[in-house]
Amino acid sequence: MPDTKVKAALKDKLFPGSSVENPIDFLATGNADQLGAIIDACENDFDDIDGMAVIFGSPGLQPVTDVYKVLSDKMKTCKKPIYPILPSVINVQKDVAYFISSGNVNFPDEVLLGRALTKVYRTPKPSDENIYLEGVDVAEIRRVVESCENGYMPPEKIHALLKAASIPFAQERVVQSVDEAAEASKELGFPLVMKVVGPVHKTEVGGVSLNIRDEEMVRKEFTRLMKIKGTTAVLMAEQAEGIELFIGASYQEKFGHVMLCGMGGIFVEVFKDVTSGLAPLTFPEAHSMIRNLKAYKIINGYRGMEGVDKDKFAEIIVRLSSMLRFAVEIKEMDLNPLLGKGDRILAVDARIRIEK
Repeated sequence: MPDTKVKAALKDKLFPGSSVENPIDFLATGNADQLGAIIDACENDFDDIDGMAVIFGSPGLQPVTDVYKVLSDKMKTCKKPIYPILPSVINVQKDVAYFISSGNVNFPDEVLLGRALTKVYRTPKPSDENIYLEGVDVAEIRRVVESCENGYMPPEKIHALLKAASIPFAQERVVQSVDEAAEASKELGFPLVMKVVGPVHKTEVGGVSLNIRDEEMVRKEFTRLMKIKGTTAVLMAEQAEGIELFIGASYQEKFGHVMLCGMGGIFVEVFKDVTSGLAPLTFPEAHSMIRNLKAYKIINGYRGMEGVDKDKFAEIIVRLSSMLRFAVEIKEMDLNPLLGKGDRILAVDARIRIEK
């Protein structure tokens, strides 16, 4: 507390019996001038005071508008924070209403203030305003987006977009004949995955074939897949392995892109275990999204199963959020699944819808 002279000078301004220790008590008979003197002393003379909690009640026998006006004015001019605790919300209802109508907040009791301060203390620091652009080719992203028509992007455009954002994806080829499929299998190597191009929900129409291990199977599956209604070609890809992950985004007016992440494959719809954040994201925000998943233990690795490198997963989420910052024409994006094992995470299927 301040030295004796400072306390004595303040006590001279108060009624007899008042205390200038901590807490300062200027009695139930204290007036507006005395409250102003106390706040000024705490603001200017008491260097070891960082903030003020002002508790002022009234039995309702007389108006206390002048006290609340002083408190309101001091809250707007003092550098040290002032927290009003005005418990007499019934006895002096009109005076409290006046105080709140002046743009102030009131804590009817100390417990509410304590809870509020705890929430402030635990609030994360503001995010970095700088957008992470390392490895993100903005010019190429714009070129790819501008070259697309409205609707779902074709595989080759998706690959170009992911490449521009340095998002790792499984090597793929789009083929339209059985001989092209056989040739592509030699380039990609076995085992392979084959998927229909055209139908949006490939799994539901039986448009995905896994563990293709030789050319004979390639030819057989190509023929079968091309017979599925709506199929225009077949996408062939190297078969990755690992934990299935999901990253998605949707564009919301006035907010921008809402990013989502969670477990991939059918688990997205079955467990609905996803977390969200607004693009562009920072690395701490992306890590927070991952940690808050119920399936975090699975991502972290369990029962001898190798987990996913969370730094790498967060990096992919951040890169995608940065990409979307410069591609508002993308209204929907689903990377499902990505397959992760250690620091190797590959996007093996993606769906992106453009609307200009």
